[in-house]
Amino acid sequence: MLFDVRGTGRRRAIKIIYSMLAVLMGAGLVLFGIGGAVSGGLLDAFKGGSSSSSSDAFKSDITRLNKRLAANPKDLAALAALARTQYQVAGTGDNYDSTTGQFTPSGIRQLQKVKITWDRYLALNPKKPDDNVASLMVQAFGPAGLNDPTEAVTAQEIIVDARKPNANLFTQLALFAYQAGQTRKGDLAAQRAVDLTAKDLKASLKERLKQAKQIGASGTQSTTTTTPSINPEG
Repeated sequence: MLFDVRGTGRRRAIKIIYSMLAVLMGAGLVLFGIGGAVSGGLLDAFKGGSSSSSSDAFKSDITRLNKRLAANPKDLAALAALARTQYQVAGTGDNYDSTTGQFTPSGIRQLQKVKITWDRYLALNPKKPDDNVASLMVQAFGPAGLNDPTEAVTAQEIIVDARKPNANLFTQLALFAYQAGQTRKGDLAAQRAVDLTAKDLKASLKERLKQAKQIGASGTQSTTTTTPSINPEG
C-alpha cells in the first residue's frame, strides 16, 4: 500500500490528495495531453482499444518496434513509440476498468512492461523527451496504475518543461513530489501553482497543497519500487 491509512485524520487527508489527482487527471488535463490540445493523452491512447483489430494492430506494432530496437537499441523514437503502444495495450480489454477508472491486475502487469521501456528511453538522456508520451507515463505511474510517485514526478517534469506554464501542471507536480517525499521540489511547484492560480482560488489551493505536504512529511509516501521479472517485449 502507498499509505498507512490508520486514523481518521490521515484517511481524510489522503482522500483529499487522491481527489485532487483524480480531478486533475480525469477532467481533461491528462486525458487530453495535460495542459494543451495535443496528441498523446489518455483518450488518444485508448481510442478504439477495445476492438480485437486494435489489439492485433498493437501486437504488430510492438513486434515491428522490437525489431527496430534489436537492430539499434538506442533508437529513441522507437523506444518512445514502444512505450506508447505498450501503454495502449494496458488500456484495452480486461486490462482497464472504465467504470472504476483503474487498471486491473493484468493491466498493471502491462504497465510494468511500459516502465521498463520508459526507463530505457530516459537512460539514453534524450535532449528533448517526448512530452506526449510522458503524459501517458503520468497515468501509468499515477494512483490508478503503478502508484509510483517518484516516476510520476519525472514524467510530470518533462511535461512542465515542454509546455506553457499553468497552475494545473504545477499542482500535479507538487502533489506527486510530496507523495514521493521530494519536499523541496514540491514546495517550488506548489508556489508556482499558487502564483498561476486565479486570486479567488489561491487560498483554497494553498491549503490543499499544505495538507499534501504534511502527508509527505509524515513519512507515508511510497518507498517501494517495482522491479518485475518480466519480458518487456510485448
